[in-house]
Amino acid sequence: MERQKPDTTSNEIDLYIRTYYSLLRSTGEVRVRSFEEAHAVSKASLHAGAREARPDIAAFGYAAARLPEVMPHIERIVLGQSDETFESFGYDVSGWSELRTRGRRRFLRWDREHTLAAYIASASDIDDLVPIITAYQIEWNKMHELLGSAAPGGASALGIEPGEYERLLEALGGEAEASLAALRDHPLDLRVRLLAGTFSEYQRAANLWWTGVEQAYLRDSAPRRPPVYFVSSNSHSLANLLGGWALAHPERLLPEEDAPHDPRELYFAMRGLLRSDADTLAEVQAWDRESGIFPAENHAHVDVDAQVIEMSRLIPERFDARLQMPGLERLAESDARIINIDYPLGMAAYHLLTRVEQGAGPLLGVYVMGKAATLNGQVGDVIISRVVHDVHSDNTYMLRNSFCADDLAPYLEYGSVLDNQKAVTVRGAFLQNPNYLGVFYREGYTVLEMEAGPYLSAIYEGVD
Repeated sequence: MERQKPDTTSNEIDLYIRTYYSLLRSTGEVRVRSFEEAHAVSKASLHAGAREARPDIAAFGYAAARLPEVMPHIERIVLGQSDETFESFGYDVSGWSELRTRGRRRFLRWDREHTLAAYIASASDIDDLVPIITAYQIEWNKMHELLGSAAPGGASALGIEPGEYERLLEALGGEAEASLAALRDHPLDLRVRLLAGTFSEYQRAANLWWTGVEQAYLRDSAPRRPPVYFVSSNSHSLANLLGGWALAHPERLLPEEDAPHDPRELYFAMRGLLRSDADTLAEVQAWDRESGIFPAENHAHVDVDAQVIEMSRLIPERFDARLQMPGLERLAESDARIINIDYPLGMAAYHLLTRVEQGAGPLLGVYVMGKAATLNGQVGDVIISRVVHDVHSDNTYMLRNSFCADDLAPYLEYGSVLDNQKAVTVRGAFLQNPNYLGVFYREGYTVLEMEAGPYLSAIYEGVD
């Protein structure tokens, strides 16, 4: 694996990053308005209207979807890695309400008054959260000013189109009317405090996460540590394909349809059922355990679920038909494990894979699937890269990907498979602007994502 270093930078983005990291070194709370000027100067592609008086509903909607719906009540946001970190700074968060967001997997707690605790697993959470919070406050205060100076009304009072107003209501969530009232009643002056942001603290969080994975990994094998295939995808993909509960129980998922079922329809229906039916979830987990698929307990507040699959216990007769092939009986002779995790955010990928490398047996393969943005593809395309530039380390990795277009094309009904692409791993969704993207595009980089670079850094460091 070779590394090269292209000449790529953005003064505006670099200034923004330096600004918020410098301010967050403070031991006290920092007002989010301190970030607003650098945020606007960065000319982020996702927040093109930051300096305009007219609300940028798209930017507000993106930010709101990645924050909890209680944001109109919040005055301060505290960032830390664990309960112990929060408690050491005087925040007893154990009794606070747990919250989720629609657009980001991140563990949050709320004191049911004005303080939100956000658990961070790496520096990428800071690079993600700070611009999101800043964009949210900028657009909130624009709309507050417009609503306060105009006669009561909806889209016309805000100077936006009816379609944008509908998107605003959607962004405000289930309590949209109450949030609209809050928009009119008060501006936001959020404050943020970083309790601990050191590399060692992130590693400590990864260690705590690994303790739960290790318990499932070492089942019936301690003290021996079996070889591992590491997969970063989501917590249901391999279980669906290898466990086979949905395929064996179609009448439980689509009871009124008699025609042969598309497995993808079954998997989608199963996902919704398991979220709402605890008894069925327990039944499916028991079924999966028969096939050697074991969920790992998550002892950390790193919102990355994991499962361990014992390959010798897999039951090929239960596999999705697309996996049927000669030689599956040889799986019974394998002593390897698959560690499958929900894909993490940014640099958390580095910390978690590094911890797996330290704690597991020989690493036989690393397989990563995730979401990305593309500058020249379409929604639904599958993109396979052979070059990845990592903004975090400023390294460029050239690799032979295990897959090519011919491997995947037969399974696609929509979209295309684009291989031999070049990807850039960015710090965060708001941390790109047209000039910045133009530099990469001229160098042939057309894929933007957040995990490939950290994963490749961990692999590079782990290679003997």
